[in-house]
Amino acid sequence: MNIKVGDTVVLLTGDEKYRGKQGKVLEVSPKEDKVIVEGLNMVKKHVKPKKAGDPSGIIETESAIYASKVAVVCPKCGKVTRVAHKVYENGTKDRMCKKCKETF
Repeated sequence: MNIKVGDTVVLLTGDEKYRGKQGKVLEVSPKEDKVIVEGLNMVKKHVKPKKAGDPSGIIETESAIYASKVAVVCPKCGKVTRVAHKVYENGTKDRMCKKCKETF
């Protein structure tokens, strides 16, 4: 998976309310090929308190989105880009921006 926790991503598809919005990746699930993005794809859940002091009622939380529906925003140039991989001679890999060729 090319998306990591902490990356800034932009939503490419979906409802007009969220399309084009940016957010930070909170969780990545490579097995399901899904990501959870801060402030995007909000859903309402009915929650019972597990113990005293826990929140209950209807809470609003982020839901998972398929990773193919988001694109990474380059921290250096600020453009929406695909991720390339640079392999060094010692065998380590780095992710890099396809547009400005900078690693992140």
